[in-house]
Amino acid sequence: MTNPSRVAFSLFGKDVYWYGILIATGIILAVFLATKESKRKQLPKDTIIDLALCALPCGVIGARLYYVLCELDHYLENPISMLYIWEGGLAIYGAIIAGLIAIAVYSLVKKQRLLRILDCIAPGVVLAQAIGRWGNFFNQEAFGLPVGENLAWFPLAVRIDGYHTFNDILCTEPYHLATFFYESIWCFITFIIIWSLRKKFKHDGDALFTYALLYTFERAIVEGLRGDSLYLGNTSIRISQLLSAVIFVAILVFFIIRAVKEKKSGTLMWPKPLAVMPAGEVTETAEETIEAATEDTVADNINTNETDIDKEGETND
Repeated sequence: MTNPSRVAFSLFGKDVYWYGILIATGIILAVFLATKESKRKQLPKDTIIDLALCALPCGVIGARLYYVLCELDHYLENPISMLYIWEGGLAIYGAIIAGLIAIAVYSLVKKQRLLRILDCIAPGVVLAQAIGRWGNFFNQEAFGLPVGENLAWFPLAVRIDGYHTFNDILCTEPYHLATFFYESIWCFITFIIIWSLRKKFKHDGDALFTYALLYTFERAIVEGLRGDSLYLGNTSIRISQLLSAVIFVAILVFFIIRAVKEKKSGTLMWPKPLAVMPAGEVTETAEETIEAATEDTVADNINTNETDIDKEGETND
């Protein structure tokens, strides 16, 4: 098993890495899909572009801040190293939390329904995660437990070249579970599910909650196999695994309780969706309204002119 180079190509003497290319590709596709969904959900034009300009920088800052806080003792030894983002150290949950805060502020300022915006974004985000995980393959990171040579075949396992550690301990076994691949495939499956069902969801927020439910289920399992987890203080509790489990259970309980209550009441709730007509119907309705208004206006003008003529005739008589 031979690993490819981390460098995709060089441009003007500077190396361009596969990791960056994959992340950029994921972001572009996410923005494209969100823009497509925003039109279907009748959000104002350029909503997604505006969100990307504010949410993406916040996501990067949040990803770094989350990682630094979890490794604070290490960074306090050399505080300036907190800014060395090019050395690695980003956490997806930090990006999601910071991105959510930025989007929430945007929706409040623009007076747009937050869950509707997040539904537009969710499919693209999970697709971007699926693509971005392959950056871990090129960087030889986010791998899992060591395995013997009898299991050293891809996609079950991946070879890690040279010096590396597992749970901060020097590891001499070159083959490890390809946990980055497991998560990538699961995210692709999650994307297909959400994208296929997006027009059948009955509530604003269903796409978001489905994404969160499926992703946290996988992360709670796969995180336990990895050797680069962030831990809660001096305990053996993996922060991402704990957070994933809590979110999964919370959303599952929410879905169950809502389904039971809706079955009893016979109406949709939590939240009740806003009516959205297909674009064609909206256009036809608008045209009918304009035509009706035009006909009424013409009729009023004719009646007014006839009245004026009658009055003029009476005066001349």
